[in-house]
Amino acid sequence: AIVLKAYPLIHTMATRTRGTMVCLVVLQPVAGWVVPVPRAGQILLVPASSAQDSLPRASSLISDPCWRAEGLAAIDAHNEDLCETLDELRAQSYFRFYSVDLLKGCNYFPQSEDECVSTCELYPADEEDIPSAIKKVDALEHEFELDAWVRWDMPSDDYYDIYENREQFTAYDGSKIWKFIHEKICFPTSGYSAGLGSTEGEVWQRDFNRAVSGLHSSISAHIVQGMLEKKESGGEEAEGVPVVDVEYERRLGRTGENAMAIDHLYFGYMLMACAVREAAPRLRATDFGVDACGEADGVKELVEQVLAHPILNDPGVLVAEKNLQRHAVEGAGSQLWQARLRTRDLLRVMDCVQCNVCRLHGKVGSLGLATAMSVLLGAEGRGGDSSRLHRVEVAALLTTLGKFANAILIVSEFEARRPRQMTL
Repeated sequence: AIVLKAYPLIHTMATRTRGTMVCLVVLQPVAGWVVPVPRAGQILLVPASSAQDSLPRASSLISDPCWRAEGLAAIDAHNEDLCETLDELRAQSYFRFYSVDLLKGCNYFPQSEDECVSTCELYPADEEDIPSAIKKVDALEHEFELDAWVRWDMPSDDYYDIYENREQFTAYDGSKIWKFIHEKICFPTSGYSAGLGSTEGEVWQRDFNRAVSGLHSSISAHIVQGMLEKKESGGEEAEGVPVVDVEYERRLGRTGENAMAIDHLYFGYMLMACAVREAAPRLRATDFGVDACGEADGVKELVEQVLAHPILNDPGVLVAEKNLQRHAVEGAGSQLWQARLRTRDLLRVMDCVQCNVCRLHGKVGSLGLATAMSVLLGAEGRGGDSSRLHRVEVAALLTTLGKFANAILIVSEFEARRPRQMTL
């Protein structure tokens, strides 16, 4: 039984989705909670004032009862604008160059060279393209804490350009890596498939699992977008590319491998936005160098645009941070070290990725997520000291926010391509 004491009920209606009956309950938007996933046997909750408008959006697929409709509405309304600013920011030298060890071996399971993909070739950036200030700062910031959220590769002379080498479809099969992540690095649940959307375990552990799943969803969105681009280009590039809509449904759809993939993508996005907001003092104190046009204050101006953006200041988005901290303080206590151990393992397991382009983006995305956790939770769940963030952590934090923002944009575009699932 589902109790709806908090919601003044207006009316209910039945609708048919793919031959199955779904009960639609239209509610007054008093509490602001939305649970709109049309699956057989479930009740669909939609705020009455936006029942028609909310359905075509990606956020209309959110099924988790812990979402604030205001936060989802803010993301849907303003994400494209923020995405443009973040993309411009990620084109700046401070955010695009990372010293990554691509020769590290995998310490988690045996591998063979047959798993490598020829389309994954990656070469270091030209030395003259890398600002000397970045190399100097990275060399000075090589030290780390043993029990920290983050442990990055030691800096070397090899830097890779994450902006020039975009996240894309390379035909590399990373399912083995992600299966290991969800089964071994995420907190235990009743199994791989159930674990992606499981409600078992401590709430703070589920928060961690959802954030990691959100990173997975972000990567999947970029892969599917890359498939679409290759299909549309035609010719040899389109050969061997899977059916795009089928791959989208498998990776991100409601009937795919993870029915809550889009839920977790939004959750991760909210956490990344909150972490960037909390890191504002560190960002404002940072010397980003000149921008691509040689302007001394150009990068700072872009950062200020991000910090002032409505998404980073929306109460419905910020509630994700408050819940994360509350769950950690009330549930984790002295056990939060288990989450820190797992973010370090998440970074290290990316060394098992046998596609260098995928490894580069996987490591930077994992670093961004781990940095967000360190800012939002710190050692005890009450928040960390952003002033201690290293250059690569700051860069990865903004870069990963950009990844999530772009993934939301991709998902929204794919959802717009679908035939309308429901008729009211």
